[in-house]
Amino acid sequence: MPRFSRFVFSVAALVVFAAATSSVRADTITIVGVNSGQLSTATVVCEFNSQTNTLTFTITNTSAITSPGSTSTITGIGFDLPPTGNASASGLNGFTGMQAPSLSSTFDFSDADLGNVPAELNNVVLDFGFTTGPSGTFAGGSVNDGLLPGESASFTVSGAAFTGFTEEQICNAIFVRFQNVPAPFGSDVGTPGNIPEPSTILLLGSALVGLGGYARRKLKTRN
Repeated sequence: MPRFSRFVFSVAALVVFAAATSSVRADTITIVGVNSGQLSTATVVCEFNSQTNTLTFTITNTSAITSPGSTSTITGIGFDLPPTGNASASGLNGFTGMQAPSLSSTFDFSDADLGNVPAELNNVVLDFGFTTGPSGTFAGGSVNDGLLPGESASFTVSGAAFTGFTEEQICNAIFVRFQNVPAPFGSDVGTPGNIPEPSTILLLGSALVGLGGYARRKLKTRN
């Protein structure tokens, strides 16, 4: 087999293998502030067990601080499962959650109405979330109890209401509240980029396999 064809087939095999193993690996997504950009960022390592309907995730505040006195602290973490929004102000219900023991932050879980999501995201209705401070709302929160840049926290959420959702859908349903963001923003909400779905990866693999077949036929024709 010509060298080019072997290369194409090797790449295709690696892509298909990655797709086959993607279901057992956690996804890592990047959070970026809707208005403040790199001043409000985070990474989330997210994994969903469909057999137990359990979501586990670890969030790290990766915000770039450029103004003295500002902290871009994460004070709220919420999820709005698709479709975005819900007829009820409290969204889907039936979840329980907890934060792993932490010395740097204190978040409380809520399955109730978490209130408005700022940054002009008025159509978002959070189904559940973790908030700081006495207000218990996503827009509120306590900077003193939140997650500073460089700090991480881990969480677990379970509930039968997860049934039917994929890991990709759940992980991309996250909204992160940042407070004490450098001027002129003051505060912001971060949203994630998309995780490639396994079907997309498989389609890419199929395309590469087809490309390899095409290249082999062309080489045979030339010979």
